[in-house]
Amino acid sequence: MAKDSLQIIVLSLLRSSDKSLSLGEITRRSGIEVNPRTLRRWLSQWVEDGVLTRSGEGRATRYEFITRDDSAAQPGFLCGLDEDLRLELLAQVRDLWTHNSTALEGNTLSLGDTHFILEEGLTVSGKPLKDHQEVIGHARAIDLLYRSLDEPLTAALVFALHRSVQTEAVTDIYKPHGAWKLEPNGTYAIGPAGEQVFIEYALPADVPSLMLELIEAVNDAGDVDVDNAHEIYARVHMGVVHIHPFWDGNGRVARLLANIPLLRAGLPPLTISQGDRRQYIQLLANYQIAVGQLSRSTGVWPDHAMLKDFSEYCRSAYSTTRELVTNAFAVQSRRVTAG
Repeated sequence: MAKDSLQIIVLSLLRSSDKSLSLGEITRRSGIEVNPRTLRRWLSQWVEDGVLTRSGEGRATRYEFITRDDSAAQPGFLCGLDEDLRLELLAQVRDLWTHNSTALEGNTLSLGDTHFILEEGLTVSGKPLKDHQEVIGHARAIDLLYRSLDEPLTAALVFALHRSVQTEAVTDIYKPHGAWKLEPNGTYAIGPAGEQVFIEYALPADVPSLMLELIEAVNDAGDVDVDNAHEIYARVHMGVVHIHPFWDGNGRVARLLANIPLLRAGLPPLTISQGDRRQYIQLLANYQIAVGQLSRSTGVWPDHAMLKDFSEYCRSAYSTTRELVTNAFAVQSRRVTAG
């Protein structure tokens, strides 16, 4: 049986258990054959990712799945809605955000598939296991983001988000999960005049200082409202993808981090539609080509004026989630009127 399938069995066992389990109990109840050292490594990673809690030491160590209290992770844009409307809107936003962000990176699951997986906890026949894991990982990252809105953004939280979205197991030490990249990276793109250009992202040595500047900017975003939300989102999003601090998963992490100022202000998240993928990628490339490689000397945003085109695109993209919120409050209003 594939390793990914074994991990799903272990997690499902822990999720369904009404008490904490020891390593031996997990092995016996799951019925799987896996090296105890490997199983401990999985469990330790899930503890680090906030999926499990660990108690005791040595042979007395026990693991328990963290049961989420949904009421503790409801952002401000849900305020004023009845409980059923809050839960439905939260699920709608989660599904749309997760589907679009993973589909932009090549995930083949539809919006309907995404909803089915996250609501029912079941797989979609004929679809890759990797795609299922990406969807579950992204939804977990959204949950983590909601629960961290009252805390300052830190590198540790950025790493935790990266571990959530980067679900594919990689044994290459130069491709770490939850850590800055160790090797230079870049990509070929087509410039605005149709020319082929190689975009070189920030060098590994410059990433810590550049990401510190970006993290500080997120924490000091100032007043955010519906009129400037798209500008702030565009700035943070472009900063992350231009630095490209990870070996992979940069786009998904960028679209998560860019929404922190919006969510802190009680606004819904901004989502980039996978249907706009070509336009979206071209706008990112145009900016990065024009600005050039980032370094400690350039800072994250050498020329704010050049963000205008991407910012305007983000303005139009913001209508989707805002419409979901408007529709939910319309139902709420009808209930109040009828009552």
